[in-house]
Amino acid sequence: MDLNDAVAKHAEWKTKFRVAITKKETMDAHTIAKDNCCDLGKWLHEDGLRQFGKLHSHRDCVVKHAQFHTEAGKVAVTINAKKYEEAEHMLNAGTPYASASSAVGIAIMKLQKEANL
Repeated sequence: MDLNDAVAKHAEWKTKFRVAITKKETMDAHTIAKDNCCDLGKWLHEDGLRQFGKLHSHRDCVVKHAQFHTEAGKVAVTINAKKYEEAEHMLNAGTPYASASSAVGIAIMKLQKEANL
C-alpha cells in the first residue's frame, strides 16, 4: 500500500466536492461515507490489519479514516440536497470535515512511520 498516495487521494476529495458543487453533480454519498470502499480502507481492514493491527498507529488510522469518511459523506449528502453554499462552507478551515481531513492525513503518516512503510 502506497500511503503517500493514500494521503494524496484523501486530500483530493476537497477538489472533487468543489467540482461537484460547481457542476451541480450528484455524488454517491452512501459509498463515500463508508470507510472500507477506498483502497486505503480495504487495506486497513484486510492486509494492513493482518500486518500492523497490533500497532497503536494502525488502530488510530482506522478510527481517523472512518471519521473522515463520515464527514465526507455528510458533505456529499449536502451536495445531493442541492445545498451548494452550505456544502462549500462545510469544506472551510475549522469545520468537522477539514479537521477530519487533516487528522486522517496525520494518522496515515504516523502509521507509515511506525510501520516503516
